[in-house]
Amino acid sequence: MAGKSMHAFCYEGYGGGAAALKKVEIPVPTPKKGEILVKVEAASINSVDLKIQNGVMRPLYPKFPCVPLFDVTGEVVNIGAGVNDFQPGDKIVTLLDFKVGGLAEYTVAPTNRIAKRPHEVSAVEAASLPVAAATAFQALELVGATFDGTGKPFNVLITAASGGVGHFAVQLAKLAGLHVTATCGARNIDFVKSLGADEVLDYRTTEGESLKSPSGKKYDAVVHCTVGIAWSVFEKNLSKNGKVIDLTPGFSSFVTLALKKITFSKKQLVPYFANIGSKDLEFLVGLVKDGKLKPVIDSKHSFDKAPEAWAKSMEGHATGKIVIEI
Repeated sequence: MAGKSMHAFCYEGYGGGAAALKKVEIPVPTPKKGEILVKVEAASINSVDLKIQNGVMRPLYPKFPCVPLFDVTGEVVNIGAGVNDFQPGDKIVTLLDFKVGGLAEYTVAPTNRIAKRPHEVSAVEAASLPVAAATAFQALELVGATFDGTGKPFNVLITAASGGVGHFAVQLAKLAGLHVTATCGARNIDFVKSLGADEVLDYRTTEGESLKSPSGKKYDAVVHCTVGIAWSVFEKNLSKNGKVIDLTPGFSSFVTLALKKITFSKKQLVPYFANIGSKDLEFLVGLVKDGKLKPVIDSKHSFDKAPEAWAKSMEGHATGKIVIEI
């Protein structure tokens, strides 16, 4: 497709929110060695996309103009040199790298973060998986959860359980046989219970004061998917060797980590950034195919309505994932 052009949305500087997204016409990218060219069918928004626009990775990334979004599903239309496992016509789901973005008609994807998409898994479902579901999966593995029936049950707290990462974390924790306490807003309590949570707390009345389990259980692990909760609130509710996996770490997270190491505390706070690969995506796609994991879609938007999807994501109250169909 050399020489052909495509439509994409991009922004040309830091900040600006949804208003900064502009529809443009740019060249279709060419897959290099170890890459495939994908005709995009759907892409989803993650909180990291908004943070990048606001400069969280400056000055390293992005280069402008920036085409955003990393979670993509679509059809392979061309392959680069050295690619043997995929061919034109394959349906795939992928997590893009920083070279290109997914809010476009075509994109190129590295083969080390791709899974084939079976027909039982819709494009919208697949697009919701890479960052959110794989991050939840890895966080649970990090605290000892297993998914082959060999693990021992323990108590886990999941914060922001109705959000993109949280709603996957609740389902995956239950698949691992864990006892799940979850936090969310009052309007989503029934929803989070429907995901399998054993206990649900309204964050507006508990976070910042007490995250105590209604059953009095101490937490062996916390999958922390939000911000604004002090370590001291977690610490008093953790078991002797309890561990908090902080998926949105800030400076204070690293300070707490250092202090816990200095004092040899068995209770730990672990700032965590997922390193997602093909095996993670293959496992998650398989769960969706088998009906064991259900992506919850807050809303679907057409390609031309991408700025509206971006604005909705900025509100921070999505239940599940926001997906753009292209």
